[in-house]
Amino acid sequence: MGPAYVGLMSGTSMDGIDAVLVSFSADRIKLHATHTLPYPDDLRRHLQRVSQNQGTPDDVGHLDHQVGRLFAETAAGVLRHPNARGLDVVAIGSHGQTIRHQPRGEAPFSMQLGDPNLIAEHTGIATVADFRRRDMAAGGEGAPLVPAFHQSFFGHPSQQRCIVNIGGIANISSLSPREPRVQGFDTGPGNALMDVWCQDQLGKPYDADGHWAAEGRVHQALLSDLLSDAYFALPAPKSTGKEKFNLDWIRTALTRHPGIEAVDVQRTLLELTVISITKQLPECPDLKIYVCGGGVRNRVLLQELRRACTPFKVCSTEELGLDPQWVEATAFAWLARQTINRLPGNLPEVTGARGPRLLGAVYYP
Repeated sequence: MGPAYVGLMSGTSMDGIDAVLVSFSADRIKLHATHTLPYPDDLRRHLQRVSQNQGTPDDVGHLDHQVGRLFAETAAGVLRHPNARGLDVVAIGSHGQTIRHQPRGEAPFSMQLGDPNLIAEHTGIATVADFRRRDMAAGGEGAPLVPAFHQSFFGHPSQQRCIVNIGGIANISSLSPREPRVQGFDTGPGNALMDVWCQDQLGKPYDADGHWAAEGRVHQALLSDLLSDAYFALPAPKSTGKEKFNLDWIRTALTRHPGIEAVDVQRTLLELTVISITKQLPECPDLKIYVCGGGVRNRVLLQELRRACTPFKVCSTEELGLDPQWVEATAFAWLARQTINRLPGNLPEVTGARGPRLLGAVYYP
């Protein structure tokens, strides 16, 4: 295997930071070590408030520093693993923590916190960060970026595959052996709405294994209302975030459907994630679906996704050689490798950018 890279990822669920130490060779990935650092509850709440425009410039600055220190600590944690000894670690790819993603309008932007200067200073390793904004400067959405990685390592010469990443927001990558252009976009909410409703109603960060949702029933009128949102019918390229799919979005819909039990809302939100994904899958008679991201740990969600995808088989990316928990962090290690080697990291057909672009900025130690 070649030189090693660290990938750091914290998604829209804001539950913590994942780190991987990986090497790449041709179409193979060697996962040397992994590490996770959960966010302290008060920091998570602060990030959630700021992501909903409830904060000052001082708040943003303080969080940028706090999150940067935690990202640096997570990187140091994976580098302390015994498997890291003797490896030539070239660079760290840090996604940062997204607090706002507004890819459309007169002044599109995407904002991630987690000062990369602190990561480079603390680890002594070149750190690549701010991956999204160069794509946006070229007219793209800046997201999703993982389909380029999916294409490189999960594509197959004869099998039609679809990679479904279920984080806070869900996205899909359609990999066809007959079509070199990858189709990829955010389908809508993944875990985000279920998490925020669980926090609001039960005071818990998420619905562990989907147990609460399993106690409820789908409210069909509410589900139809939610699915009528214009985002789901938008053509690709498209991306979204918790700026769109949040607690206020749920509450607004509930004003039109008063009196629904909280547990039935949770079950309906789970069904929304399932249906919004399956309705946007590519039409292909021999499709194989591989799931990754935090949603894999929700047994009920995965069970309902398999039901809705029948007759297609739904598997984990574990079958393709990569644990579903570490796919996104590995993608940002790969994106750092692309940047260090002066290779583009975006797919214009996915993001809508004017062409391939070298992504991110490098912070040298």
